Amino acid sequence: METHTNNVTAASSAVRIAAGSPAGTAFATVRRCFALYGALAAAGLGTVVVLAGTGHPVNAFMWIRAVLLPLVAVVLHRQAVAASRGARRAYERVSQVSVILPVAIIGVDLIPGICPPWYAATQIVCMLPVTAVAVLARRSAVRAAFAQQR
Repeated sequence: METHTNNVTAASSAVRIAAGSPAGTAFATVRRCFALYGALAAAGLGTVVVLAGTGHPVNAFMWIRAVLLPLVAVVLHRQAVAASRGARRAYERVSQVSVILPVAIIGVDLIPGICPPWYAATQIVCMLPVTAVAVLARRSAVRAAFAQQR
């Protein structure tokens, strides 16, 4: 009985976003942006692995960041999928994280001595699709689709 109640609550907190609508098109792009972010983050991890394997200096910060960011990409993509299906909470998470993540990643990379410039540059490139999500998630058609739920 409890499961049924939770499903009803979850269903009532979602809006219908048509695939061809402006909001649906925006979220299709959001999902692709997070997939691209995941691919770029995985390439960053691969670069760290190769450099470490060939004897180049790789610090703990680079290892931790390189492992965590592809995992974050998976979580964000799942949230984007949920949001594209009309889940307001997922939309709010995508909207907020897409602004906070690039600022946090780039801000930390700018701390002198924390990572080499080439690594900071790869992180900036990884954040470009996330920054695009920040813009897409704030489009008026997307906001309007989720404003109906309030």
